[in-house]
Amino acid sequence: MRVGLVDRFGRTHRDLRISLTDKCSLRCTYCMPAEGVPWIPKQSVLTPDEIERVVRVAAAEGIETVRLTGGEPLISPNLIEIVRRLAAIEGPSGPIRVAMTTNGIRLPEFLPGLEEAGLSRLNVSIDTLDPERFLELTRRDRLIDVLAGIEAARRSSLRPLKLNAVVMRGVNEDEVTDLVEFAIEHDAQMRFIEHMPLDIGHTWDRGEMVPREEILAALRSRFHLEPLPARGPAPAEVFSIDGGRSTVGVIASVSAPFCGSCDRLRLTADGQLRNCLFAREELDLRSVLRRGASDEAIRDVFRAGVAAKRAGHGIDTPDFVQPERGMNAIGG
Repeated sequence: MRVGLVDRFGRTHRDLRISLTDKCSLRCTYCMPAEGVPWIPKQSVLTPDEIERVVRVAAAEGIETVRLTGGEPLISPNLIEIVRRLAAIEGPSGPIRVAMTTNGIRLPEFLPGLEEAGLSRLNVSIDTLDPERFLELTRRDRLIDVLAGIEAARRSSLRPLKLNAVVMRGVNEDEVTDLVEFAIEHDAQMRFIEHMPLDIGHTWDRGEMVPREEILAALRSRFHLEPLPARGPAPAEVFSIDGGRSTVGVIASVSAPFCGSCDRLRLTADGQLRNCLFAREELDLRSVLRRGASDEAIRDVFRAGVAAKRAGHGIDTPDFVQPERGMNAIGG
């Protein structure tokens, strides 16, 4: 008897990332051009009813965690309603755990409602602590708002709290240890992400990427690190800091891929199912939903996506081609 969403390489999929919108309040250089991009038409974006139905079917198939992403999910007018609906869904192993990744800009406004609705975990993106550098990197003068969001998250009940930074050569690699100390002060885990080929302009240059070993060397210049065991399917390799309870993570998608343990699927804001962050193929769930298909038909789309999943993303292979969509449309 088939149990769960298991691909041909034996990976069981328990994590679904759902993009609520491709729009964002920032214009980070590694993601979007300054003038933005053509947005997904409003009528193409999945409704709360459609998202709830997809997650109910996915939960019955073994999905245990849903992470809401964007773009910027706090822009979605239906965010709290969606969190409440999804947190009420139960699968074979219990209630769905609902997490969110955000730039933090509107967190003080939304956090009370999100906590009440059932949000369980939170990741906030912050690539620099320097106001001028933030403005140059994001093309928006909003660092003070991001810091206020992180402070609100620190005071909230949402744990673990994680802070994400994309490390880029010549941009912010000199802030690695400062960001860790900032995270420790805010009862959060700092996570450093290698710069990946996911920008809309397709201008990614491997030379701009600071690889795992350089990130770890920078961290070890100030801290004593010990690797923690039992990483499982988690994207981050986690280390304890100076023998204490604080930790730091490194997500090395390019230099040290972890595809062999990947348990994630992705749903774009316009209802396309992706079995890999770097996939060039998508399965159209929106059309299935809107023609009134059965739950079994939705389930079959998930199973087809899992069955077609490749062994790895292939960034280092000669035939690798960057996805047409940028990160803002795919969802983190």
